[in-house]
Amino acid sequence: MSIIHEQRLSDSPYVEAVTYGRTMSEGSTIRPAESNWHMVFVKEHGRSHSLVVGPLTMAGVAAWGEGAEILWVKFKLGVFMPYLPVRELLDSEKSLPEASGKSFWLKNAAWEKPDFENVDTFVNKLMRDEILVFDPVVNAMLQDQLPDMPSRTMRHHFLRATGLTQSRIRQMKRAQQATTLLKQGVSILDAVHELGYFDQPHLNRALRQFIGYTPAQIAQLNQSE
Repeated sequence: MSIIHEQRLSDSPYVEAVTYGRTMSEGSTIRPAESNWHMVFVKEHGRSHSLVVGPLTMAGVAAWGEGAEILWVKFKLGVFMPYLPVRELLDSEKSLPEASGKSFWLKNAAWEKPDFENVDTFVNKLMRDEILVFDPVVNAMLQDQLPDMPSRTMRHHFLRATGLTQSRIRQMKRAQQATTLLKQGVSILDAVHELGYFDQPHLNRALRQFIGYTPAQIAQLNQSE
């Protein structure tokens, strides 16, 4: 295996997951679309760099070199940095200037880089200093608990905090649900029916766009594991 990793849940209500990985050799893989944005900290060949990686609206290829240590911090939908709009990060990444080998610059201040164990403390400090903020309207909309405000205002809140429309995120999540069903052995036609796709070609297009594989490929990969 060219990359090994471990993931944990976070005690922070603002973090979806924390992942630490080490690359044993060069490699690449097809990665799915991603509705959440990340902060990523990389150590490689004696150098380090820090990144903000935006939502990925389509499946693509992830590649890595040998000998890197990588920490991914995946933020929950609704968490964002007001001074760095998520919409400007779609399908892209932004390097954060290095202050030293152990710190980086973020909004005119040097911040010590977190590790796998203290990410929650790091995120809490960002929230306290309002580098990160949380918009509860996003979570309410995702739960279909619509707040008492005009629909245009709700859409503005959602787009500002996530960089994506609610419809786009639902399409991504439905494709992920279809992938889970296919891996569980559910037939392609049953997945189409259960998740409300128009027909099998509709499911094919969605999975190729958001997962990077066709339904048949997903089922075949599952059988070979």
